[in-house]
Amino acid sequence: MNQMNMAAVDLNLLKTFLAIWELRSLTAAADRLHLSQPAVSHALRRLREIFDDPLFVRSPAAMVPTDAAIRLHEPIADALAIIHGALQRHAQFDPGTAVRTFRLVMSDMAESYVLPSLMEMLAQSAPQIRLDIQQMPIDVLSAALRSGDVDVALGYLPGLSAECDGQTVLEDEFICLLRAGHPLQKRKLTLTDLAQLRYVYATTNTTGHRMAEDFFLKAGIHRDIALKLPHFTVAPQIIGSTDLALILPRSIAQHINRGRNYRLLALPFELPSIPVQVHSHRRFTNDAGIGWLRGKLVDMFAQSATRH
Repeated sequence: MNQMNMAAVDLNLLKTFLAIWELRSLTAAADRLHLSQPAVSHALRRLREIFDDPLFVRSPAAMVPTDAAIRLHEPIADALAIIHGALQRHAQFDPGTAVRTFRLVMSDMAESYVLPSLMEMLAQSAPQIRLDIQQMPIDVLSAALRSGDVDVALGYLPGLSAECDGQTVLEDEFICLLRAGHPLQKRKLTLTDLAQLRYVYATTNTTGHRMAEDFFLKAGIHRDIALKLPHFTVAPQIIGSTDLALILPRSIAQHINRGRNYRLLALPFELPSIPVQVHSHRRFTNDAGIGWLRGKLVDMFAQSATRH
């Protein structure tokens, strides 16, 4: 390797290196960094010149790191974490005056439950705080939390790295939601009832939702899906005006049912509870802003539990 020109290295180049490493794709790295793909390609060219190595080699499936990139990854990741930690320890965080964007990951179900109250709180106590809400597959979420590309993740997220600290804010369960005037007026559902109902199915990458579907299959229930949606948002409105059914977490159903327009029925088989947690990475334990946001989310869930 030639003698390195340290003046040519900046933190943005190193963040680009980590994004490509974690995602193995220039396109995905550009999306995460909110850059164009040509900008990421240009950054990679500069990195290759600085380190005198290709660093990542294109294959049919992904950008594959070279031996040099493998050696560089951990020191670069650790160095950026040290710099971030030093800046955050030095910085004061006053929510009333802070100007900052927090990046959160949660499902669209969680959005409907959390965001109205969270945005109301921010408007009152932290008016210059902005939120960037994303959905992200769990297999890349640990790396995003570790790199600082995501500040906080909320949900049932088994499989996150042990370096991601989680605090349980809710023990949830799945139930069946029907409109109040639904023809099926039983207090308790049977397996036969579940098989005879027709459903709205909202596809989601949440782990708990997939767990419920697995239990339906194990119970031998092949549901009649009348409508399949790519998101959850409109599903309750459809349930309210049809005789269709929806399987969802009880906390979300109770939130939807504040007007008492629905019926919430327990499922006729036992499912494991769903521990909903607030997660952040240990690298950012000293980040006062992330700590404040975590605390606010915990408080919100505690207040919601007392109302129910």
